[in-house]
Amino acid sequence: MPGVLYLVATPIGNLEDITYRAVRTLREVDLIACEDTRHTRHLLDHYKIARPLISYHEHNEQARAEELVAKLLAGTNVALVSDAGMPLVSDPGYRVAAAAILAGISVVPIPGPSAVITALAAAGLPTDAFYFGGFLPAKSGQRSRALESLRDQTATLIFYEAPHRILETLSDIERILGPRPVVVARELTKLHEEFLRGTPAEIRAALESRPSIKGEMTLLIGKPSTPAPETTPIDEAVAAHIHAGMSRMDAIKEVARTRGLSKREVYRQTQIEKG
Repeated sequence: MPGVLYLVATPIGNLEDITYRAVRTLREVDLIACEDTRHTRHLLDHYKIARPLISYHEHNEQARAEELVAKLLAGTNVALVSDAGMPLVSDPGYRVAAAAILAGISVVPIPGPSAVITALAAAGLPTDAFYFGGFLPAKSGQRSRALESLRDQTATLIFYEAPHRILETLSDIERILGPRPVVVARELTKLHEEFLRGTPAEIRAALESRPSIKGEMTLLIGKPSTPAPETTPIDEAVAAHIHAGMSRMDAIKEVARTRGLSKREVYRQTQIEKG
């Protein structure tokens, strides 16, 4: 009879944030698959759990998926954990779970901590709808395009971000999405947990004033506000964007987008108003 693959959520910081069911499952399975055996061993030692470990990560996951499925088909019960939170959510594990499902193996989630939901609950931003995008691209051009594609999303946007990129990301948010409400949730559930709330520029200034920027970060961006009717003449609106550093063509595109006009119509209007 095949074994069962359990997807077990583990603490994102505070080791007390784990369910009774998760602890029991980790004690009862035959094997625990984890990203980093040293990291998981620290958790298991805390709860006096002694089970065999096998590592899986982004570099060996394909091979490990085949190996784990073979063990599961042979009757081994396996718990899959990530370093923190729910496995597969911006963490390795998808190939393992997908291969198990394809092989007809039962996959059972053991829910628990999630940085996304934890940050959203305490951020003070709307929770009726949200979009989780994992990590934003590391390169500025790709990150800008990703943010641009989400400009009209009417939901709270949530991302993970690295401390060494947070200042650049906040600058991109300010430039592309404007002064929306932003929250940076840092070191969730840990000793130095904090929530920084404000506009992108305000949070950037607060972080820049620190001698160093450290800690795991969850970044939340509020919904776009409903714009007031635009009364500025089109040529003045284009000129304002150019003055702010945009090229003429980008300024025309931006005015066209915000006013629901075609680029050709905006260009035509600027030419008429020129005389």
